[in-house]
Amino acid sequence: MRRGHEHEQHHSGNGAAGGGNRPPARLPTAQWQAPQRTNGYEHYYRHAEADLDAVESAFAEGFADASDPASFLRLACIPFEATDGTGEELVLLRVECETAVVVGKAGRDPRGGAARYTPLPKRMATRRRRLRFVYFDGSGPRVLSLEEVRDLTL
Repeated sequence: MRRGHEHEQHHSGNGAAGGGNRPPARLPTAQWQAPQRTNGYEHYYRHAEADLDAVESAFAEGFADASDPASFLRLACIPFEATDGTGEELVLLRVECETAVVVGKAGRDPRGGAARYTPLPKRMATRRRRLRFVYFDGSGPRVLSLEEVRDLTL
């Protein structure tokens, strides 16, 4: 026996807990699943997302770099043909991703007088992504946000 190791226990040669040639105990698999809609599509999001702006920004980034935009839309569960809440049928025409860079602020002078413009320093300039889905409703184009598209019925 070694010093400080006075009990009768055999250790496997690989340093893993347990003895002999038994594989290490497996932990149960952790899995998160969204309930399926009746149409069979799984949606990994729902309406009241606190970080919808982050989801929208990530979608715009990924969509802009996608080698196959149609497949990207399918993976994101964006319907090509759908029905809105009033029963109007819609077909997807295009997805618009824009980046706006805020470099200044304008507003009225609180003391009255003319409008005031303030350019922002570099560290305060911000980028905002705008994501729009343009559907055709039979009479003309209709622009929807990501949240509105998620409310459509397939």
